[in-house]
Amino acid sequence: MQFRPLGAAGIQASVVGLGTWAIGGWNWGITDENEAIKAIHAAIDAGITLIDTAPVYGFGLSEEIVGKALAGRRDKVVLANKCGVVWHCKKGEYHFLTHWSPDGKNDKPIETYQYLAPESIRYELEQSLSRLKTDYIDLYQTHWQDPTTPIAETMGALLDLKKEGKIRAIGVSNASVEQMDEYRKFGDIDSDQEKFNMIDRKAEPNNLPYCHQHNIAVLSYSTLEFGLLTGKISPDREFPKGDLRRGNEKFKPENLAKISAMLDEMKPIAEKNSLTMTQLMIAWTIAQTGLTHALVGARTPAYAIENAAAGNQPLSAEDVADVDRIFGKHASNLP
Repeated sequence: MQFRPLGAAGIQASVVGLGTWAIGGWNWGITDENEAIKAIHAAIDAGITLIDTAPVYGFGLSEEIVGKALAGRRDKVVLANKCGVVWHCKKGEYHFLTHWSPDGKNDKPIETYQYLAPESIRYELEQSLSRLKTDYIDLYQTHWQDPTTPIAETMGALLDLKKEGKIRAIGVSNASVEQMDEYRKFGDIDSDQEKFNMIDRKAEPNNLPYCHQHNIAVLSYSTLEFGLLTGKISPDREFPKGDLRRGNEKFKPENLAKISAMLDEMKPIAEKNSLTMTQLMIAWTIAQTGLTHALVGARTPAYAIENAAAGNQPLSAEDVADVDRIFGKHASNLP
């Protein structure tokens, strides 16, 4: 496994990280807790040290499962968590309304808000530490930015928590360059987590070069576009109720066929490197300038092991260029 630093925090983390949104169940169907714990153990055993979660992933459920999985293994991982998407109060910027329950049968309405006031950050952290059964977070990230709270106040709270030893590094997520500039007026930020994959590159023109220039790690999420880039989803696949891919335009048969045509042309590159298509997509992602770590979800041990192997050997510049050439050929036709 390759390792890279999280900014200037002095923390090294595996280039492939385990994202645990799906493990929380919300927007992904019902979670099998035992299988999820096995997946986390398999990821760690395969060399993954970076595990990323958030309170909103299953409204505490993802954190609870991660906490159970890390019993006796906490010292083996770099634990990344988030704050700023809240449902304990109705303050800040309205974010979304959802209906959800862990069993998928007794869904209740949940309103969430983007809120990063100091008292809320401290409340969220204490709740997370309890669910995760730990006394510190390695990387604490503002999940979505709150336009109602001055960044100076948010950063002040994060710096206080760092001084107290409750967090080791500070990160942002879903942030603009201008917002990162504002954060950096008051202290160092070590990472930026953004959606990035081969067919969704909104972070490419601004965030990636900015972070590269300022020694800020970039963690990609939705690295495989909800599985779309794995080549494993057949056109006749039906997604269950509660799965965000159900009814998603990108997963319609005609769009799956377009993605499949592109991936078929990339197969020789994957085979030459003894990689699956999933591994090729992850390896390509961490080969992008400024992109330091790729977060990838897994709810089974087999997928966790497959994902981890993508971080063992970097792609050559020639192979990256060949992947880019094939993507360019298909780009205008993709969903």
